[in-house]
Amino acid sequence: MLFGKKKRQIVRLLVVEDEPLVAFDTEYFLAEAKFTIVATIDRVADALPILASDTVIDLVLVDVNLADGSGIDVARAAQARGVPVMFVTGSCPVEATTLAAGCLSKPYAPRDLIAAIEAIEATRGGIAPKRVPFGFKLFDAKV
Repeated sequence: MLFGKKKRQIVRLLVVEDEPLVAFDTEYFLAEAKFTIVATIDRVADALPILASDTVIDLVLVDVNLADGSGIDVARAAQARGVPVMFVTGSCPVEATTLAAGCLSKPYAPRDLIAAIEAIEATRGGIAPKRVPFGFKLFDAKV
């Protein structure tokens, strides 16, 4: 495929967000961008069983402050399974650099979320990202 687009490696996403409008918008524009949303959930208690299952997940997008706990617990569970995490939050936690591939600050534009996912994918493939969007911190994407 000489001039075709490279096939995405990050396709299946788990979205953990307790703000309904943000969750709905995120799910909508990621689906429009041809990502597969495994689930959109709003609680740590609902995320942990999905991460403990055999469900194929390429990336977890998680808010830090959730109604029933911390997204950090979700990130730890994902890390234990070898699934990369991107925090999508108003305030990036100190632990983010050891638990996540990156952290995108809210509020963000849909194109910035997609560019952040693409940056994580590029880095995981050993390539420097073409664009790192405003408000995004890229960490060691091997996580």
